Order: sequence, then C-alpha cells, then structure tokens
Amino acid sequence: MAIQLVTTAAALRAESARLLTRKRGASQGLVPTMGALHEGHAQLARTAVAQNDVVVASIFVNPLQFGDAADLDRYPRTLEADLALLDAEGVDLAFAPSVDEVYPGGEPLVRITAGPMGEKWEGASRPGHFDGALTVVAKLLHYGTPGAGLPGDDGTGAGLPAYRAYFGQKDAQQLALVRRMVEDLNFPVEIVAVPTVRSADGLALSSRNRFLSDEEREAALVLSRALRLIEERANAHEPLDLDSAQALVGSQPLVGLDYFEVVDPRTLEPLAENCRDTPFRGEGLALIAAKVGPVRLIDNAPLNS
Repeated sequence: MAIQLVTTAAALRAESARLLTRKRGASQGLVPTMGALHEGHAQLARTAVAQNDVVVASIFVNPLQFGDAADLDRYPRTLEADLALLDAEGVDLAFAPSVDEVYPGGEPLVRITAGPMGEKWEGASRPGHFDGALTVVAKLLHYGTPGAGLPGDDGTGAGLPAYRAYFGQKDAQQLALVRRMVEDLNFPVEIVAVPTVRSADGLALSSRNRFLSDEEREAALVLSRALRLIEERANAHEPLDLDSAQALVGSQPLVGLDYFEVVDPRTLEPLAENCRDTPFRGEGLALIAAKVGPVRLIDNAPLNS
C-alpha cells in the first residue's frame, strides 16, 4: 500500500513533516474517524485529498464517548479494510493509536465540556457523549496540526501549511459542537463539512447499519422519508407541519422515535416559531433520532429557503 500506518503521535508528526517537505506542501487535511469505514468516510477522504497536499486519517475507537461498555465492545474494528479504503482514496497517512497512546494516564482528569449545546438532543439521550467526543477531537486536531519541525516553524504559525479537518454532516450536532469548540478555543484549523452520503434508497450511511436486519433496514427508511417531507415543505415555503411528519415515523411499529425537531443550525435551539403553522423562511436544521430494533440511528436535513 502507498498509505503509511503510524501508531504514535511522535511518528505522525515526523511523517507529516517529511511528507510536507517532500511534496513542498502548502496544506494538510485531517479526517478523524472511528474506523468501520464506508462510502461516507470515503467521501470525506476524497474531499480532503482534493483540497490538500497531504492528508491524514485517524482511526480510533474512543472509549470516552461510549456510555455502555457492551456498545464499545460491539463497535466493529476493521483496520485492514479501513486502510485499503483510505489507500484507494489517496490518503497519505493513517494514524491508528492505541488507547494508551491517546490516554497514557488512563481516563483524563481534565476534559472538554460540551456545555448546554451538548446537553440536548443526542446529549440528553447519551449523557457525557459529547464531552468524550470533543475531548478526543481536540487531541486529534492537535496531533494532526501540520508543520511541527518544518523549516520556518517559529512557533507563531506564520508560514506554516494551511490546516483543514473534515467532518460529515450526518453527525450534525457533533459538527456544530466541533465548530463551536474551534471558534471558542481558537484552534488554528478550518472545519469543512461534507454532505451526508446515502444509499440509493435514502438511508444515511452509518457503521451501525450493519446491525440492522433486512426488515429493520426497510423500516429505517421512514427516517429519511420524514426528513425529505420537511425539506420539501421548506423549499416550497410551506408550513413544516412537523406533527404530521412525526406521525409518519410513529406509523412504523419497528421504529421508536426519540426526537424529531427543527433547530437553529448554529445554536441547536428549537426555532422559536418552528414554522408548524406559518410558511418557512430562512435557515434551519431538521434533526431526528430513533431506535430501529436494537440500533440507534440519527439523521438530519439542512433547511435553506
């Protein structure tokens, strides 16, 4: 394989600097993942490769964002297949550290706190999830910072390569939180959102889809249908009538709805008017989460009108 696998932060910094020097690179991209890669991740890698001279993809199943030990154990690990996918997309470096490498002293005593934005929606159903996710993303953004040790590194960042990190729109709440963390804490990185990749029937691609039975997978299609209904109403400047879309989801007996709401895409607060009875104007984000059989799925639809 042309892709290089590194497992320590020191090796990542050294190889990143070597590749940037060899390629005379002016930019580096980072694609953070938890492995079990699919076409959605391939699109992240593809976008990063198209926009940067050097691309790093991380593969790390982060224990801090799993509230259930059984869920952590069940999460698929497919390193060889993941490396093959990343290699096919032209990624230069795969960073696959151990838990001890990322958390050398055990669970960190100091963590990033997601705050009020992380306590609603997914955060309400999975307490502490976003604190764990942001903590590891912060570490990965530090690990992937280009230019350490390059000529011209004077400690100010001047003259160093541009730095971008790529996240999927499917995890819309995580994306909003990462953007806010980067803004609030002055991370020197541009966050690039990549649109959700869907199968031909509309189901958003997810590593968890493999756990659905054929019947459950068919039932899960109601999530994207309900979102598409809201999106069509928004595009037509009609009232969103969220209640009827929720009823559509509720009509599928294998699907247990957790939440279905239209929010401000920056703050994640419910839109004040919610446009249930008035024509939709402006910008919003429709969020949905449900259990389909034993599998929890999330999806969303950006609304612009």
